[in-house]
Amino acid sequence: MAGTYRSPEDAERVRWWCRNALKEWQAPHETHEVDTCLGGTHVLSVGVGDHVCAFLPGTNFSAATSTVLLEALASRFHVYAADVPGQPGLSADERPPDQVSGYARWLSDLVGWIRSRHPQARVVLVGHSRGAAVALSAEPASVHGLALLSPAGLTPVRPTLRMLGATAPWLLRRSERDSRRLLQFMSGPRHTPSDQLVEWLTLVARACHTTRAPAPYPDAVVTRWRAHNVRVALGDHDVFFPVGRLREASRAKLETEPAVIEDAGHLLGDEEPARITGLVAELL
Repeated sequence: MAGTYRSPEDAERVRWWCRNALKEWQAPHETHEVDTCLGGTHVLSVGVGDHVCAFLPGTNFSAATSTVLLEALASRFHVYAADVPGQPGLSADERPPDQVSGYARWLSDLVGWIRSRHPQARVVLVGHSRGAAVALSAEPASVHGLALLSPAGLTPVRPTLRMLGATAPWLLRRSERDSRRLLQFMSGPRHTPSDQLVEWLTLVARACHTTRAPAPYPDAVVTRWRAHNVRVALGDHDVFFPVGRLREASRAKLETEPAVIEDAGHLLGDEEPARITGLVAELL
């Protein structure tokens, strides 16, 4: 399997971008390096509160690109946002050969570290897209609740001509124009992606070997969450996980009715941070 980055120089360019973005972020925050089974994991902490929210970004995103949602979550929780190993960011490059079991062990390390810092707190796990698939591999008894935002892992991505028309130029030309077009394609009709995200996605196209969306996780892994404290949210304009298919999968595999957010696309954290914060708070 190809590594995360095209070269060591590209790896440093991505890490510099993340460190610089966090340096310029106005919200008071701390960064941590956590030793895990997949190597060093970069964790950003922000906010205060009696309860803890652990956030996992999606494919090609990181804690440094998730600050809009993190600020909203930090108004209610003490938030820990981890860069998923093997994705662009400040964590180790290693991608586990078996992503389900590998990320399950990694999450056990991460949640254990959080609990060592907050032994009395309720911990809820929040994942977006690929991060939601990773979250599904956690042991249900290890956290108080689970919020899945535009989740991968429940149903496959079925490419359409529109999807290929937005993703192929981004991968081939690697220009800001194509990054903006892809982000707009991923967004709902009322959302305008930030210049910072356009810059980031252009860097990812130039510096990284990107990964495809994960296949649906085994039913035996997903159905463990039935009768547990789970929320699922998706946008009614999500181009990767259309409402009909994801609603059916959520009902069948999790016995959970998803919350469908009007006029939102795949980038729920950036598009509707207050709504997502309210949904996560429902877990408590």
